[in-house]
Amino acid sequence: QVQLVESGGGSVQAGGSLRLSCAVSGYLYKNYCLAWFRQAPGKEREGVASIDTLGDTTSYADSVKGRFTVSQDNAKNMLYLQMNSLKPEDTAMYFCASADAWVCFRSPLQPAVISYWGQGTQVTVSS
Repeated sequence: QVQLVESGGGSVQAGGSLRLSCAVSGYLYKNYCLAWFRQAPGKEREGVASIDTLGDTTSYADSVKGRFTVSQDNAKNMLYLQMNSLKPEDTAMYFCASADAWVCFRSPLQPAVISYWGQGTQVTVSS
């Protein structure tokens, strides 16, 4: 049973930084796609960033390029999202997600192809 558990959300002022973490467990193989999604109230869930576990290929939504960095620690089975220069429009529930490896090589990320979801962690950015 694959499980994804997020941590690290919180409240921050605009221009500040937060680091989200996701503990990944239950995979019996090494090659898959890890991603971050977010969903603001009244809006659809959108892909933020992804990384493939085998080759470290990353991709980002245009809205976060240059501000967010996705990374992983394979030894610890952890996924991270470093968020800098945060804006009020980044306010949302952030979800860790995993999928088959090919998902990391298709753009944009789509919720429909995700296999597993974490429970989410709230990020609030005030102006």
